[in-house]
Amino acid sequence: MKIELKVRYRFIHLLTPNNVIKSEIVSEIANRTGISRSDVQLTMEALFQSIKSAVAKREKVHFRGFGSFVNKKRARKVARNISQNTALIVEEHYIPSFKPSKAFLDKIKASVR
Repeated sequence: MKIELKVRYRFIHLLTPNNVIKSEIVSEIANRTGISRSDVQLTMEALFQSIKSAVAKREKVHFRGFGSFVNKKRARKVARNISQNTALIVEEHYIPSFKPSKAFLDKIKASVR
């Protein structure tokens, strides 16, 4: 089993066979619908770009039964650089966030049992 480390947003994700990647989702959609992989790939990229653009404009993106992409506001705070023992001021900023729908949460809770 090949294990690869990937660092993103200060978290380490282990990519193992249990993780699904975009190309696998593209293949699954193409197989289920009969649409070509390239068309599915273009559609997914357009969807992701639309979501990113809307969230960048501080708009909420809702998918009924799935969830919402929203911006969360982070307040101004004082952080510490422990290697230099100095204080830094992190200004107020927004971060993208995903909030799953109740139906999505219920499905996940039921499948974990």
